[in-house]
Amino acid sequence: MKPVRGAAGLAVALLVVDSVVGLAAAGVDLWVASLMDRVVADPDSVTDAELNGADVIFAGSGLVEMAARLAAIAGFLFWLFRVRDNSEELSPEPHRRSRRWLTFGWVVPIVNFWFPKQIVDDIWVASTPGRVPGVGLGLGRRPGLVWAWWLMWLCAGLVSNVGARLLFAGEEPEELARAARFDVFSIALYWIAAALAIAVILRITAMQEAGRTAASCTDHGG
Repeated sequence: MKPVRGAAGLAVALLVVDSVVGLAAAGVDLWVASLMDRVVADPDSVTDAELNGADVIFAGSGLVEMAARLAAIAGFLFWLFRVRDNSEELSPEPHRRSRRWLTFGWVVPIVNFWFPKQIVDDIWVASTPGRVPGVGLGLGRRPGLVWAWWLMWLCAGLVSNVGARLLFAGEEPEELARAARFDVFSIALYWIAAALAIAVILRITAMQEAGRTAASCTDHGG
């Protein structure tokens, strides 16, 4: 079995960075919303320079936020591939989804609503110490933590999509302020999803490291 603490540490660190960047982006959102409120209340109270600066900062924060999100996803996938390798050694039962779905399962429409969760479920079940062999991974007890993480991830993605549509469709200051505040809501959901993802990473990693240590002791004793 491969050690997974390094991959887990990288994934957790990138998720934390993504959350910190999200916090900064939320601050920018609230600042832009406040600026739009000023425009609505008194258009002459806001200069063109302020509006142009807000556009640049808002767009820049969005790009940084996207980069941090993609890095966090890449770190999570790196960890996921590593623990999937180990879970196949820990359990003889086949996983419900082949290895190609560890990547494609997130982007293929429709199936991306449940394939990634099934993959993590099977890894969790296969990694559980003391599991009775011979029972299919799909029949194992589904961990509530994975359910919570996955539902929050789906909700965050849905709200983020709606917020993006509001932003691109917005033309009036009131609409832009509303879109910016809606984005804060989506960021908050992503924070919760990231915290739950970290909990999932740490739990599966702990189970696999315990299994790896036990296997090492057995081999040494043999």
